[in-house]
Amino acid sequence: MLSKRQVKRMKKAGKQRVAILTAVALLLCAVPTTAYADVKDTENRLNQAKEERDKTEEAIDSTQQELDNLQETTEGLKGQLNSLNNDLTQVSNNLAELEDKIEAKEEEIEQTGKELEEAKAVEEAQYAAMKKRVQFMYEKRDFLLLEMLFSSGSFSDMLNRSEYIENLASYDREKLTEFQETRTRIEETEERLKQEKEDLDELKVKVEAEQSRVAGLVSQTSGKISSYQHQISAAEQEMLAYEQQLAEQNNNIEQLQKQLEEERRLSQLAAQSTWRNISEISFADGDRYLLANLIYCEAGNQPYAGQVAVGAVVMNRVMSSVFPDTVVGVIYQNKQFSPVASGRLALALAEGHATQACYQAADEAMKGATTVGNCLFFRTPIEGLSGIQIGGHIFY
Repeated sequence: MLSKRQVKRMKKAGKQRVAILTAVALLLCAVPTTAYADVKDTENRLNQAKEERDKTEEAIDSTQQELDNLQETTEGLKGQLNSLNNDLTQVSNNLAELEDKIEAKEEEIEQTGKELEEAKAVEEAQYAAMKKRVQFMYEKRDFLLLEMLFSSGSFSDMLNRSEYIENLASYDREKLTEFQETRTRIEETEERLKQEKEDLDELKVKVEAEQSRVAGLVSQTSGKISSYQHQISAAEQEMLAYEQQLAEQNNNIEQLQKQLEEERRLSQLAAQSTWRNISEISFADGDRYLLANLIYCEAGNQPYAGQVAVGAVVMNRVMSSVFPDTVVGVIYQNKQFSPVASGRLALALAEGHATQACYQAADEAMKGATTVGNCLFFRTPIEGLSGIQIGGHIFY
């Protein structure tokens, strides 16, 4: 059986355990849940960035396949164009040869025409001379017979003269026949040459039609090649854009991964660290002026609740042991507030840009007022980022 002293001691120890558990519970409740929200948000953004990168890689693969197909088609068209150009050259050569043949045939026809005219003239002259001799002999027949009879020295001489007249008449007939045959032959040659020229002219028309057809195919194929080359150029530009986008996405993923690691580190530190009460913070003389101008730079165009929220983020960091413990230290911590890096804050401080509302928001934040709980970060909204939105900012 326990003594009263033991019972009293056990009760005291129980009260101490309860107090310890209660303190732990209060401490856990005091740790800001928003310290973990930024990690989850960064994870979501990182996963989304990876999904977008995968889509970009798929687009690159698809564009590359399209580019390969276009280049293959273009190469095929270039081969076809080369063949068509060869055909066109051959047809043009054939047409040039035909034109040379036609020109030669026309010259030949012209020469034959001249020969025919000469043959006709000779035939007509021979015919006229023969006709005159026949007419003379017919009209002077009696006189010629008497002259041959009386002028001949002998009968033999008279026969010789008679034979001469007959030979002369026979010569005229032979020559006339010869000239007629020559004219007929030349006429036949002329007719043949004209027919050959007609055949050449018809062939020329066909070759010109073939030349026009092949030239049209050359032009059409060249147009297709030009169109495909434009498509190839566009696909190459699209590929370059995708590659640049992929490089930016990879860089963004790398930055997000670094940010995630840093935020996880800060979250772990925040979870393991203590948070001070606003009453424990000592403010320097210039803290109000500094905070009011930072609020102006970050949220001067935002609703008043958004201005208080910016001040609250600064004060939350001051109260957290993870961040510097002064307003100046938090605001000028490396790469935390963009107006510091851009010089806007320095200009605002030099010229006193902070409005009365900014001073009022700074006063409320420095007294512990907050419109965003224990949030430690804020930024402009992006897809996938969760948190408390006030005006144009997401607080997390």
